[in-house]
Amino acid sequence: QLQLVESGGGLVQPGGSLKLSCSASGFPLAYYAVGWFRQAPGKEREGVACISSSGGHTDLAGSVKDRFSVFRDNAENTVTLHMNSLKPEDTAIYYCAANRYYYCSGYASYQYDYWGQGTQVTVSS
Repeated sequence: QLQLVESGGGLVQPGGSLKLSCSASGFPLAYYAVGWFRQAPGKEREGVACISSSGGHTDLAGSVKDRFSVFRDNAENTVTLHMNSLKPEDTAIYYCAANRYYYCSGYASYQYDYWGQGTQVTVSS
């Protein structure tokens, strides 16, 4: 069974950068599109990025489009989320999840079969 583990979260000042990693084990990640989600306290979980199984297509939510980017290395079973120009409103727990399809089909939770445990990102001065 596919297992996902996020890493790279932490405390960063506004305007700073972080790189989150999603590492997979138990099954090749290459079969899945992978999404990144976040959930801030008191708010619903939202999708922020998705990358297709081959890496040939990416999708970014409007709120992060000019600041975040997503990449994958299927040989390493890893997907990374690069976050730049971070804002306090980016503070949240960030999760990666494997989509049941090989393409990015949106951010409905039911389309994602495997989830990591999340990593905290805090943007504060």
